[in-house]
Amino acid sequence: MQTTNTNLPITVTGRHVSITEAMRDHALKKVQGLHLDYPKIIEAKVILDVQKNRQIAEIILFCANHITIEADSETGDIYSAIDETISKIARRMRKHKTRLLKSHRPRRQDSIRHLEEQVFSAEFSETAENSEAEVEPYIVHKENYRMRPLYTDEAIMEMELSERSFIVFQNAKTDQLAVLFRRRDGDYGLIEPGEA
Repeated sequence: MQTTNTNLPITVTGRHVSITEAMRDHALKKVQGLHLDYPKIIEAKVILDVQKNRQIAEIILFCANHITIEADSETGDIYSAIDETISKIARRMRKHKTRLLKSHRPRRQDSIRHLEEQVFSAEFSETAENSEAEVEPYIVHKENYRMRPLYTDEAIMEMELSERSFIVFQNAKTDQLAVLFRRRDGDYGLIEPGEA
């Protein structure tokens, strides 16, 4: 069992604050002291942010098997924010390992299906431009999203490891596109295509 992370590349950066040696050493010691045997950490990033009355510590761990675990905490002291974030990360890692041990499922051998690219004619785009007289909203953030075949409980586990509000995945049981989202009451909702 691996008890400490040796030779782990850890990057400590600051927003609105210059990182002191004491802050860097505290963050490095806490991340290296994570006791784990799964998932294996490949790289860690610690981002410390100091604003007026808020001190925020965010930690992102890039682990083996394409697992990314991220957490952040906001307190009045940067050191306690780091400690609180580390405890959140440790809880998520334990939860991930427990769920992984509980579910030993056979994996499907077929790969993800790719959708064909469609090209519209120039006439179509000209008619679309002329029909829109008012200004439409535009995309301010674009992100590549890797869609994988997952079971529903695996999608829930992935959401608990990240702080995203939704996950789009291919349901491995039904082979349909599905969206899992976090509800305001703390539970989860699942959207799947069906008969209208």
